[in-house]
Amino acid sequence: MKTLFLRYSSLPCLSLLCLSLLLGACTGTPEGVKVVQRLDPDQYLGSWYEIARLDHSFERGLENVTATYSLREDGGIKVVNRGYDPAKKEWQEAVGKAYFIDAPNADKTRTGKLKVSFFGPFYGAYNILHLDQPYYNYVMVCGPDKSYFWILSRTPQLAYPIKAQLIAEAREMGFDTQKLIYVPQRGDLSDYSAGRHVRP
Repeated sequence: MKTLFLRYSSLPCLSLLCLSLLLGACTGTPEGVKVVQRLDPDQYLGSWYEIARLDHSFERGLENVTATYSLREDGGIKVVNRGYDPAKKEWQEAVGKAYFIDAPNADKTRTGKLKVSFFGPFYGAYNILHLDQPYYNYVMVCGPDKSYFWILSRTPQLAYPIKAQLIAEAREMGFDTQKLIYVPQRGDLSDYSAGRHVRP
């Protein structure tokens, strides 16, 4: 479903030598981490700003990165990842789809384990590791392994104490937080606003 975090998480698994293992490998959860056990999909929808990420080539150099989620007619989630390339002075955008993997809980909440696709039949993992509840103001997400990690927020900036707490948790899970990139979110460029994420 993020920050550009979703849109490219399947690529590391694309190998012609292991097509039979691709889906299982790319939609898995890294060793030593647990996904959120209960979340309200409707409340998770809307726009998120990328606060920090581990580096990978598909987002390299991008600023003002956002991920926006909305419902699809088939019950899945439409994913729109967007970022600004200051070198080229242009926006880049990718549109994909995401689906929850586990069956719904008895209370109709879902676990934070999804698969996301931007490349036809190929899916990548979108694992929600930490979610601010009940307000859904910030979240930590990872891909199929620990080289893919993002911190997202409903606002362009995240207060330092919260950010520090999330980074400490990520470090304990085994993510290389010393290599985190903190994403510039310039107000003069941002044209995304947070979606409704707090139930009335």
